Amino acid sequence: MGFGHLRGVIFNRRLLICVVTGFSSGLPLFLLLNLVPAWLRSSGVDLKAIGLLTLIQLPYTWKFLWSPLVDRYTLGRLGRRRSWMLATQLTLLIAISLLGATTPAGLTPPIWSDSAALSAFFLHPLTLLALTTALCSATQDIALDAYRRELLPDEELGLGNSIHVTAYRIAGLVPGSLSLILADNLPWSQVFIITALFMLPGIILTLTIDEPDNAAQLPKTLRAAAIEPMREFIGRAGWRHAVWILGFIFCYKLGDSLCTALATPFYLDMGYSKTEIGIVAKNAGLWASVAGGLLGGFWMLRLGIARALWIFGVVQMLSILGFAWLAASTLNANMYVVDVASAHEMSRWLKLAVVVGIEAFGVGI
Repeated sequence: MGFGHLRGVIFNRRLLICVVTGFSSGLPLFLLLNLVPAWLRSSGVDLKAIGLLTLIQLPYTWKFLWSPLVDRYTLGRLGRRRSWMLATQLTLLIAISLLGATTPAGLTPPIWSDSAALSAFFLHPLTLLALTTALCSATQDIALDAYRRELLPDEELGLGNSIHVTAYRIAGLVPGSLSLILADNLPWSQVFIITALFMLPGIILTLTIDEPDNAAQLPKTLRAAAIEPMREFIGRAGWRHAVWILGFIFCYKLGDSLCTALATPFYLDMGYSKTEIGIVAKNAGLWASVAGGLLGGFWMLRLGIARALWIFGVVQMLSILGFAWLAASTLNANMYVVDVASAHEMSRWLKLAVVVGIEAFGVGI
């Protein structure tokens, strides 16, 4: 393959589209994972309430339940994929902007036996807007994944997915770094509006591209879109096997998701400023995650998918223990009180970068 042909393969319009789709897909997720917990902790919200709010990530795990609806129905005249893309992107732009206008006041960990307290938590405007963001983000992912699969020929699918995932992770620098730095200098309401504006490239892309020429045939009925694929999945090895697979999918990233959601409040409690978190933690995490993803792909070829899942899962679990080491080396005997004289500023930054980098590497693989 000549250089000119290789350049034509890498820098074609289809793969450039994957850059924007990846960025649009990653931005709202990292906003929920990084920016919202930092905002809540800076506002004095209890860690239990922040931890409970991680339940809003469930749509990303269970989006397959309503993906048949996205596959079966079309919204407006833009086509089946683009209509869902535009609807979710516009809603995300509005929801993220409004999120910063709410106040975390009253968002306290509910007493499970108190129905009124539970209702107050889950019907709080902040909770509802965060859930709306998660639902629209997960639905956007369904439409973007379908569009990308229909757009790319088989020989470009691997490269296109790699570009999409890399752009997805780079998008984390906006809410996880830029927005945190801005939060030290601007009101939170303005920070969320600025962050929401980064959805505009995805909206512009959706309005300027065409539906794929090889778009999948529209299912004739909702049953054909939802029931038949599920029946085929269950019919492979029976109900018991299907339940084990779904349980494995649900639990595999659960611990990591909880850790990620509470990571930024943890850094704040360790005495790091939002600017330090934005510069040190998020940059160290991004590149370590990309490296882990690339190395994990190569290792998986040698190990096989089944063995790799278990080995990489253990690595991910052990990498989280770095946070315990960071806490023990940063706090004094009274806990949660920063021992400023214990280390030089650069040493504090290095500790944070190492712990975040190791954990992100585990997540990446």
